[in-house]
Amino acid sequence: MCCKSSIQILIVVFTLCSLSIGFAANSTDILYEVYPFIRVYQNGTIHRFIGTERVPASFDPTTGVKSKDIQISPELNLLARFYIPENASHKLPLLIYIHGGGFFTESAFSPTYHRHLNSLVAKANVIALSIEYRLAPENPLPITYEDSWIALKWAVSHSKGNGHEVWLNNYADFGRVYLGGDSAGANIVHNMAMRVGLESPEYGVKLSGVFLNCPYFTGKNPIGNEIANMNGRNTIVNIWLRAYPNSTGLDDPLVNPVMDPKLSKLGCKRVLIFVSGNDFLRDRGWYYKEALYKSGWTGNANVVEAKGEDHVFNLIYPTSPKAIHMLKTLASFLNQS
Repeated sequence: MCCKSSIQILIVVFTLCSLSIGFAANSTDILYEVYPFIRVYQNGTIHRFIGTERVPASFDPTTGVKSKDIQISPELNLLARFYIPENASHKLPLLIYIHGGGFFTESAFSPTYHRHLNSLVAKANVIALSIEYRLAPENPLPITYEDSWIALKWAVSHSKGNGHEVWLNNYADFGRVYLGGDSAGANIVHNMAMRVGLESPEYGVKLSGVFLNCPYFTGKNPIGNEIANMNGRNTIVNIWLRAYPNSTGLDDPLVNPVMDPKLSKLGCKRVLIFVSGNDFLRDRGWYYKEALYKSGWTGNANVVEAKGEDHVFNLIYPTSPKAIHMLKTLASFLNQS
């Protein structure tokens, strides 16, 4: 799930990593691979080929954004990175962000997401909480969903201004709470919004909107561009089956929202979906919008397509003209009533 221009780089990284670990485990010991994310050996060893670098929380001199790391649940070692814009002095919209990486890699603390959240927080003038959920396959789904739900509930538990985290108490406008994420993270965002719609009377979570960037969805039956690209489809299918080996399959509503009889209960009235023209997942994003309206959901969903671009291109080329335009679109979305 990478853009074309980065595939060559990933192949080189994958090859070098393969050479470096070849002496530790013979290729005949491989249990399975999910390219380009992980290789799992029969002895339980797991090698991640991308998304392993981490950077510390900091003050970003370019954007003026400050960040710090916080612990949400000591029992689960559930962490998050908190971002606040320069000169924050009043209540601001709260964005809860969930990173991508195929459920297997990446982190709220990676350079990619640290840079992205710094830029988005500065542009939109919001505060943001980026969730460090536990990764598969060590922690197979639905653990990731549960971690994200716990983090969401923890955040909104500060709505009365007497929670443990001072930045949430002082700066979060709980009348303007948003969820956002990319790829597998966008999948998680959708499922969190479903739980808000189904369980909000109990937990008191209110969402002003969600945005999904190149959302990871699939299904038993291929659609659109998936039909002619079986290699791409096999990768997408493999991700789900390895990340959630005990799921009900490819039509599990968690990965195929079209099959969810309760889709109309989505817990917000505004949805912004970004798709990329060259992305294998493009048609799933458009299909998702169509399914929302067919379900009887009464909100407003919009799709923004970046023609000629690849999967989550804005994270890989954040200074490209289309990525800058996308950042402006997101900032506007997060500041609408």
